[in-house]
Amino acid sequence: MASVSELMSARLNSTYRCVSSSSISLSAAVNLTLSGVQMEAYMSSANLSADESVCSADQPSTTVAPPPSTTTSPPPIPPVPERGNYSVTDGNGTVCVLALMGLQLNITHTTTQNQSVSELMNLQPNQTTVSGSCGVTESSLRLSDETTNLTFSFTMNSTTQKYYLSAVSVSALWPDMSVVFEAGNTSLSALQCSVGRSYVCSAQQMLSVTPVFSINTFRLQLQPFNITANRFSTAEECRVDQENMLIPIIVGAALAGLVLIVLVAYLIGRKRTHAGYQTI
Repeated sequence: MASVSELMSARLNSTYRCVSSSSISLSAAVNLTLSGVQMEAYMSSANLSADESVCSADQPSTTVAPPPSTTTSPPPIPPVPERGNYSVTDGNGTVCVLALMGLQLNITHTTTQNQSVSELMNLQPNQTTVSGSCGVTESSLRLSDETTNLTFSFTMNSTTQKYYLSAVSVSALWPDMSVVFEAGNTSLSALQCSVGRSYVCSAQQMLSVTPVFSINTFRLQLQPFNITANRFSTAEECRVDQENMLIPIIVGAALAGLVLIVLVAYLIGRKRTHAGYQTI
């Protein structure tokens, strides 16, 4: 409990003002609570002085403003990439590699500010140059623009009669990269398909090449071997597309089964109802 001298202190020739409630101990058994106080001692005139001494309880509190946030917002996510139509021909002008796909590169690199960031970049088909190689059991597709060189290598297994994506490499120098980014993997076994068919995957897929480099594919159709009449062969769907088609089939079958159960229960109940009537 505060004393009078601690609570009421004012400059000479000024008015003491304290709107806040405060308690004063007069004795061990008596406490005095004051609020809305305005007084002046040793007045030089009949009116209170305009100069006020405000109590500490009425003083505005000072708060320290938090430091400005230095968190940087993540880079914007690009839209779904445009689907490109890519083909490779041999020396006779025969198409040996066909690809329809949208490509999005996901690269973790060091920026010019020496920060490690993950960045997405869409490959623009109208700005891309196509090249590659043709072979009986090996072929490749190389896509290049002003900042990126991307190479897909394909291998055919004559024993299993399957082909697959066996290697991917990339070389990129994007505007905010401090140095040329290079990554690759020569031991892949992705996008497997039967020889004489085209690999199709309408769903988005992520091809993990290295810990710092991956590729997102969109509406993919691919055939790197055994192309006839410069056209895709019969499609062989990826597992994701097969599962996406299987789900509505399962749901439809479950609903049909439920309708059948309800119909059978209705017929049984109706038959029992008729059996309860007697002819007089």
